Amino acid sequence: GTDLAYNFVFKVVLIGESGVGKSNLLSRFTKNEFNHDSRTTIGVEFSTRSIQVDNVTIKAQIWDTAGLERYRAITSAYYRGAVGALLVYDITKQLTYESVERWLKELYDHADPHIVVMLVGNKSDLDTLRTVPREEAKDFAESKDLLFMETSALDSNNVESAFLEVLSAIHKKVASREVTRGSISAVTLGHMGPISEFQEEKRGCCNNS
Repeated sequence: GTDLAYNFVFKVVLIGESGVGKSNLLSRFTKNEFNHDSRTTIGVEFSTRSIQVDNVTIKAQIWDTAGLERYRAITSAYYRGAVGALLVYDITKQLTYESVERWLKELYDHADPHIVVMLVGNKSDLDTLRTVPREEAKDFAESKDLLFMETSALDSNNVESAFLEVLSAIHKKVASREVTRGSISAVTLGHMGPISEFQEEKRGCCNNS
């Protein structure tokens, strides 16, 4: 189709413990693929997919931690400019759920306070092995003002819905101007990259030396 006048680029980051299925959520949403050979990703990766929300074209740029979470080495650069985050745990592994609060703290330490966050319980296809009750996770999400969904990257259940709900929520914030110009720096019009100039300005780096 024809290119619309305005294209939003929304950077969304995937966070959570290693092995919860972040890479497969990414590939399921952007390429409709699932890789059974789950080697750890190395090197930061992102994929994009364009969708329509309210007659606007949104280019979602989804970033994956690329195995760095195992080394506690995710840097502020990973979070910079992110307007959405999916915080993923595995419904069959209690420890991945218990680390959610730590991830949340790290996210809010580095990301924009207006960021849209969804808590995602992945591997819902393994319901018989579940150790994290759905209601408990849902209540926790509500208490922290997070969106919540259970997904299965394996059988595709709710993957599309999870990303679309996050992207729609971001778009609503942007449209309602709830987000200030400073924090909207991740949302660029036209076809520039996902991170714009005000970001540097805000940090007052070495421009005027």
